[in-house]
Amino acid sequence: MSTLLDQSLALFSSLPRAERFHVRARAFSAPLEAMAHRLPAGGTVADVGCGHGLLSALMALSDPSRTVYGVDPDPRKVMWASQGPGRLPNVHAEVGTVESLAALRPGQFDAAVVCDVLYLLPEERWPAFLRTVRSLLRPGGRFLLKEAEGDHSWKHYKCLAQEWVMVKLIGRTKAGGGLVLKPRSAMETLLRASGFEVRETVELDAGYTTPHILYVAEASTAR
Repeated sequence: MSTLLDQSLALFSSLPRAERFHVRARAFSAPLEAMAHRLPAGGTVADVGCGHGLLSALMALSDPSRTVYGVDPDPRKVMWASQGPGRLPNVHAEVGTVESLAALRPGQFDAAVVCDVLYLLPEERWPAFLRTVRSLLRPGGRFLLKEAEGDHSWKHYKCLAQEWVMVKLIGRTKAGGGLVLKPRSAMETLLRASGFEVRETVELDAGYTTPHILYVAEASTAR
């Protein structure tokens, strides 16, 4: 465990055991540190679908000059985020969606992150969702989109089965009818159509049982 991850997890020490377990499981099942390290220094970052706020914590602690605004539609998770990383002076967590954040702070962010959110939404909502993320960013602002890749590998099908359990069976994760994984070519095309320039596509599945893939993009300066 890295020092940064250890410090981030310590912020959740006052949460109930079940919530601490959930956060730790998240820490060791997704490459969140790799995302935090690909952000520009300082500035303001939108964490869309922040959940308990572990990624918010990593981003805030790795650069104290950075301000993180996390939103999530689940009041329960935002409550835990507020009691954990929300105690940091540079983290703000609130109940909301990408649409509500864009209405309050259009074009005010230097970066935005969306981690394991898009595939939980109905596919027909993806273009509008990404365009709204684009509206959060200043021209040239960075966008980090972490998804599970639809590559038809065993990791692909394991990921779908796992999320079915979390969403349908025990209700731990909220979904709007999605659970769709797309190949990288389709995602890159969608990002470009939504106003982004794709700078890097990074496989982050080494050592994990989920086909993690990260798209590093920038808000196009051409509107």
